[in-house]
Amino acid sequence: MTDGQDVPSGRVVYLNGDWVPERDAAVSIFDSSLIWGDALFETTRTFQHEPYRLDAHLARLEASLAGAGVDAGCSMNELGALTRELIERNQDLYEPDVDFLIVHQVSSGTFGRYRDAGIRQGPTIVIYGYPLVGMLGDAAAWFDDGLHAVVPRQRAIPSRLLDPKLKSRSRLHYQVANHEVASYGPDAWAVLQGEDGFLTEGTGSNFFVVQEREVLTAPGHGVLRGVTRDSVLELAGELGLTVRESNLEPYDVRTADEAFFTSTPYCLIPATRFNGSSIGDGSVGPVYRRLADAFIETVGVDFIAQAKSYVGRTG
Repeated sequence: MTDGQDVPSGRVVYLNGDWVPERDAAVSIFDSSLIWGDALFETTRTFQHEPYRLDAHLARLEASLAGAGVDAGCSMNELGALTRELIERNQDLYEPDVDFLIVHQVSSGTFGRYRDAGIRQGPTIVIYGYPLVGMLGDAAAWFDDGLHAVVPRQRAIPSRLLDPKLKSRSRLHYQVANHEVASYGPDAWAVLQGEDGFLTEGTGSNFFVVQEREVLTAPGHGVLRGVTRDSVLELAGELGLTVRESNLEPYDVRTADEAFFTSTPYCLIPATRFNGSSIGDGSVGPVYRRLADAFIETVGVDFIAQAKSYVGRTG
């Protein structure tokens, strides 16, 4: 199976009440998501084609919509049913071992001053899936070698100015940070500092350090509380590890035994360098491995082996 740029995928997406071919799906230039950046979204991944903690993702989407004042015009139960239909409609287009992302995105729809433009009114709702083959295949080596965590000049937006728990497409500061760390190589991931100098989160991930077998991560008030982050906190407790939210400084990473990121597509991914220096002994640590093994047991898929099986494949 191929999914190259010139080969139609055959997948369909949900767009404003209709099922349309993926390549025909389009949002109006008059949509508030392009004018105000008010698109709220969630990304869920599957394991064996089953969405992982979909209810938690939709609950967070509902909270984001409420916080941003965007009315989806439907319930999260309805979005959940549409998600199941999306999977069913596209099921035969994925190989049995190919998992995929599911994206829900909602905006206010046509911006008011363009209400006479002759396009539909009401919220814009998009639900689509996309195979993880390329993304995970490109990341396969990181599970053995670890990522390079880098603190860019770009800071996180303080929670007193904008609640980071509103998951929106207004992420320019994330992209600025990504551009800054790109010079460190393809294995470099940004870790943002807040205005107070404490580390907050990655650009689409949460960050953890391990010090003397204690698992530490930034306090929830200043980060997007990732669904995978929550899963790892639960698993760490079940494994008898001490877990604590803590204000972390760069010093704490430099002196840590281990570090890792959590993210929906990648699950848990180790970091073995920080700002050019090794973390601990520079290898993937035992606490990360215990947590990764526990996560694998929970979801029923070895996500590390899966990523390695995707190397060189197309979706």
